[in-house]
Amino acid sequence: MGGAPTTRTVKLVAIGNSRGIRLPKVLLRKYGWGESLVMEEGEDGLILRGATEPRSSWEDTYRAMAAEAEDWSDFDATMADGLD
Repeated sequence: MGGAPTTRTVKLVAIGNSRGIRLPKVLLRKYGWGESLVMEEGEDGLILRGATEPRSSWEDTYRAMAAEAEDWSDFDATMADGLD
């Protein structure tokens, strides 16, 4: 994706009480987008990103780390090695 951006004009379509856009199948395949996307709103506009790897909350991260059951028994020795 290092080239110049491609511009496409898309129509807004009615979806219930909202409006949406249809994304061409070619783009869905090209970017590997599935059932959901992350939409980032910035000063210059919107950016769509694939939602295949959602960001974890700290709580989710803690649960995943706890599930790993890693051996931290040598952690204290590492902390006491005198290096800052």
